Amino acid sequence: MRSDRPNLIVDFTLKFALEIIKYAELLEDQRKYVVAKQILKSGTSIGANVREAQNAESKADFIHKLKIAAKEADETEYWLQLCRLSENYPNPTDLEQKLKSVINMLSKIISTSKQNAKVY
Repeated sequence: MRSDRPNLIVDFTLKFALEIIKYAELLEDQRKYVVAKQILKSGTSIGANVREAQNAESKADFIHKLKIAAKEADETEYWLQLCRLSENYPNPTDLEQKLKSVINMLSKIISTSKQNAKVY
């Protein structure tokens, strides 16, 4: 299924992962190691799973990999919300807004793919 043409979700999640890395480094500079590690793992995993979906063996496999990316996005949303609500943490509002866009894109792609494949 992989193609060399531009892919919005692949590009967007790669850029998001780079911003997550910067945010995790900022957390580490503030000695917030546990949360930094969790955000780094889940936030970069979104793009890794989206990228892996591009080489899916079937439509069902494609949908499954995107669902994993969506789960990682939900986890990342939790960690960012925790940071926003905690005292003495850098403000992640910009990341939260970008993540909402990622979640919306993933939901739409999964929904459309299910309809096209008739996989429920």
